[in-house]
Amino acid sequence: MKFRVERDVLAEAVAWVARSLPQRPPVPVLAGLLVEAGNDLLRLSGFDYEISGRVEVAVDVAEPGRALVSGRLLADIARSLPPGRQVDVATEAAGGAGASKVVVTCGSTRFTLLPLPDEDYPVLPDMPAATGTVSGDVFATAVSQVAVAAGRDDTLPVLTGVRMEIDEETITLAATDRYRLAVRTLTWSPEQSGASAVALVPARTLTETAKALAAADKVVIALATGGAGEGIMGFDGGGRRTTTRLLDGEFPRYRSLLPAKSTARATVATAPFVEAVKRVALVAERTTPVRLSFEEGGLTLEAGTGDEAQAVESIEIDLDGEPIAIAFNPGYLLDGLGALDAPYTLLSFTAPGRPAMITGRATAEDGGEEPADYRYLLMPVRLSG
Repeated sequence: MKFRVERDVLAEAVAWVARSLPQRPPVPVLAGLLVEAGNDLLRLSGFDYEISGRVEVAVDVAEPGRALVSGRLLADIARSLPPGRQVDVATEAAGGAGASKVVVTCGSTRFTLLPLPDEDYPVLPDMPAATGTVSGDVFATAVSQVAVAAGRDDTLPVLTGVRMEIDEETITLAATDRYRLAVRTLTWSPEQSGASAVALVPARTLTETAKALAAADKVVIALATGGAGEGIMGFDGGGRRTTTRLLDGEFPRYRSLLPAKSTARATVATAPFVEAVKRVALVAERTTPVRLSFEEGGLTLEAGTGDEAQAVESIEIDLDGEPIAIAFNPGYLLDGLGALDAPYTLLSFTAPGRPAMITGRATAEDGGEEPADYRYLLMPVRLSG
């Protein structure tokens, strides 16, 4: 095997595949990254029996071939090479038939890697049949908005996933960690009319994949609904392909948690609201809430008690309904506000002890109970007394 590739192209491609490699592989071969060159095409692959990654890039191939090398070491090497230079990669035999080392050369820099036994490397799973396509940037934004609410406790694996519901031309994404719930709907182009499917995708894998495919014009979503490939979901775009095993378990019935009506609604400019929460939260301990008092014309934010540091700040709001006082975990509140991507925030309340709905608005005008494509439901924190 012998090929030449630009350093930046190699570094980006290797980093994409290496992200899916396990930190502590159960067998050494799973730490490997499979390098295959042929027909002026370089294919890099990684697989740990749960997640697979594959990328193809155009290169100058002098001799076709393949080799399995340490993925993280190759990623570190590619990243350390001088940018804007050409990189030569070749296999060399040592005193006999077969490749015994992989040599990476860039200018005066030369690395020699010992290959792993590629005959023991598992075969990557095939992509299921394409279910439909969606714009890369739209998909990346939607996933980032929802995944922020996914759980991080591996003892509750069902809450570490993002539920993906496909209903004809609409995809609904939902995630919850029991303290907040994020829901986003978006349109896409299904391969067949009447498409319908449900999948629970690991949030971390989905987030990294969607972010990496954000620049792709179209992202192919592939989900097997029966037979071969069931339990696997694939994503393909911009020459990059990844598959992941789906999570098992029943996701909470979240739709019943979304309030149909509200008794009070407050509209506030998002940027000043975010900055006020950040400032007031400076005096709050990790588990200490920020108290919010909504009144006609103003919102007062408070944190701290008489025996601790305290902070108070007021900002302008438009309130429709009765005044209400409520408290939130400041980190969870900032997560929701940061995911809105809207100049104005609408907070809808039913009662001080009930979850509040946070949605985005383009203007400060209250247009009634209009539907929102992104909803963030946040549980309040009970205050003593």
